Amino acid sequence: MAPQFHGSYTVCVTPFSEDGSRVDTHALRRFLAWQLDVGVPGVIVLGTTGEFLTVSDDERAQVVETTVDTVGGRIPVLVGTMNAFTPRAVAYSRQAEELGADGLMILPPYYYTPTDDEIFGYYRAICEAVSVPIMLYNNPVTSNVDMSAALVARLTRAFEQVRYIKESSRDLARVRDVIEATEGVMNVYAGERAVDSFLLGAIGYVNPYGNYVPRASARMWGLLEEGRVDDARRIQRLLDAMDHTIAEGHPTYGHQCYSKRLAAVAGYPVGDVRAPITPFTALGDEGERRVAILSDLMLRLDALVDELDATATVPA
Repeated sequence: MAPQFHGSYTVCVTPFSEDGSRVDTHALRRFLAWQLDVGVPGVIVLGTTGEFLTVSDDERAQVVETTVDTVGGRIPVLVGTMNAFTPRAVAYSRQAEELGADGLMILPPYYYTPTDDEIFGYYRAICEAVSVPIMLYNNPVTSNVDMSAALVARLTRAFEQVRYIKESSRDLARVRDVIEATEGVMNVYAGERAVDSFLLGAIGYVNPYGNYVPRASARMWGLLEEGRVDDARRIQRLLDAMDHTIAEGHPTYGHQCYSKRLAAVAGYPVGDVRAPITPFTALGDEGERRVAILSDLMLRLDALVDELDATATVPA
């Protein structure tokens, strides 16, 4: 059976009011309309980029309801429903399904460094409560848990909802390892190194760049699917340059505040980040200097996509 989800999905920021006290649903609707307008094939809310740890339960419901309503079934909506406490992850997952989410993206229990059996029990409890597809989220850098290919295969065999994984272990070979361990049943989404992951068998990309260059980042995966790997790499190189510019800053800055600032540069202001993440407003001249570099790269990406689309082969 063909996968239900594929392509480059934007893992969305959560817009907040100027003082950070509430979710800005108007800004969220404008942001999502932009994603639709430029052809993003799917969105994920309340992931790491969406600052899921900083929103209240009421705000969580507000984000999901607003997203599902705005998208209106035109593209898939996935919701991050992870929590270190299994019953809460179950409740969030059930709520997201009831509110109309097409799928869930779920990190294993973080902080505690759980055993494989504890991780299995966590996902079992969630799978018993919902019927929508589940995307495992393997990100050991943030969760302190690295789900091996063998564990992913065990989960895939046990639960029919578990058919996707966002693989962010920084071990590129893991893409192929997971596909082989699951005998091709698991559909891998790249969490990084999108072009190389595609060549190893990934079917999609969970993409933070979609918060400020959604057209380019979505088009990159489209080019891969068209067999235009070299053209996709041209986009990837500019995205890498953006990533390096952000990463050169103090590590506590994080990519979230830059994602939000660059969304505003693109014409879609979404507020700043919530504590403890360093807000962009605290970065001063250094932040503005980096944004100037990043803004130039955004323009170059837009021009590159125009060029690549103009040179597309026209069928005879």
